[in-house]
Amino acid sequence: MLNLHIIAIGRLKSGPAFDLFADYQQRFGQTGRTAHIAGLVLHELEAPKSLNGKARQTREAELLEAAIPQGAHIFVLDEHGKAMKSRALAQKIADMRDQGAQDIAFIIGGADGHGPAIRSLLESGKASALSFGPNTWPHLLVRVMLAEQLYRAVSILTGHPYHRD
Repeated sequence: MLNLHIIAIGRLKSGPAFDLFADYQQRFGQTGRTAHIAGLVLHELEAPKSLNGKARQTREAELLEAAIPQGAHIFVLDEHGKAMKSRALAQKIADMRDQGAQDIAFIIGGADGHGPAIRSLLESGKASALSFGPNTWPHLLVRVMLAEQLYRAVSILTGHPYHRD
C-alpha cells in the first residue's frame, strides 16, 4: 500500500498548529485505508542551530534529501511551483497508487527556502514543485495546510462528504 510522507524542517510544538495537524493525520488514517493508502507519516528534521544563512539552507536540504524514501515520487512545496486544485491532487495520488507507487514524499523546507540538494531534484526532473499560491506561508503552517489537502484528497477518492464542489 501507498504511504504519503511529509518531510519537513522544524518541529511542531504543542499548540493550535500541532493539534490541527494531529487531527488531519488521524482523519487521514481512518479514510486513507479505504482509499488503499496506508498512512500519512510526518518526518520532522532539525539542522544544527549553529548554522546560519546558506550553510543552514544547504544542511537542511541535505537532511531533507536523506529522509526521502528510496524510489518515492517527490513533491517539493515551493512558492514557484504549480498550484493544483484539490481534485487534481487527489487524481495524481490515485494515479501513482494505481501504478504501484509505494511512497510519495512532500518536502517542506525551512524559513530560508530550499538549498542546493532540493533545487537539483527539481532541476533534474526527479521532483515536481507544488505551490499553495504566490504567497509565502510559514513553514509550520504549510504542513497543516498540506495535511488538510492530503486528507481532502483521500476523502475525494473515497467519496467521503468532506469535500464539496
